[in-house]
Amino acid sequence: MVDPTPLRPASLHEEVAARLRHMVFERQLVPGQWIDELALAHDWKISRTPLREALKVLAAEGLVELVPRQGCKVTELSEDDADELFPVMALLEGRCAFEAVRKATPADIKLLQRLHAALEKHAAAHNIDGYYRANHDFHSTVQALAANRWLDRATTDLRRFVRLLRGRQLNRPGRIEESIGEHRRLIDAIEQRDAARAEQLMHDHLMAQLAALKALRADEASREAFLDPGQHHA
Repeated sequence: MVDPTPLRPASLHEEVAARLRHMVFERQLVPGQWIDELALAHDWKISRTPLREALKVLAAEGLVELVPRQGCKVTELSEDDADELFPVMALLEGRCAFEAVRKATPADIKLLQRLHAALEKHAAAHNIDGYYRANHDFHSTVQALAANRWLDRATTDLRRFVRLLRGRQLNRPGRIEESIGEHRRLIDAIEQRDAARAEQLMHDHLMAQLAALKALRADEASREAFLDPGQHHA
């Protein structure tokens, strides 16, 4: 939620960038969508200058693409992007889990248990949006507890791109049940203070997300081929 506190004009583009980032992550602006600068400037009662400055910030982060003479659109990850991104995130998040388990205080463990309980609640209700948000909170907290600024920097940078997918893999039938099972094994490793097992389980959890995303895309492609009016069925 954007802080309503009035800002100095010099920081206006930072607030605009924060709003745009939120809209991208919440899929109010979806991957591949062109950004209507005139409409946003009108809605937010600002000139296009801070908006364009904000879009440059998001372009530097890789969340949007500036297309010469056409405008700006939200970055869309290809299948190849996902295939290359998730194994790297699996390594980084696995390391986050390893370091978090080694450094976590009893209070930190209790915090992760509370976050896991929220995951259980949303999984039981099959609330995909709630589960996605709780999952993001859990992973971000593990990253924070690792307390490694270099690991944090790399993981935060790449997590932006994972968030562009906004948990699409959770839409695949049975995926929430698989995911919560993976989290149960992970929280058990954390509670047992088994850093090596937590690292492996977190790594495997990220790779399972990729496998589910690929399966979902294959299902969608198969369905589109079946429904294509240009095809003839016996």
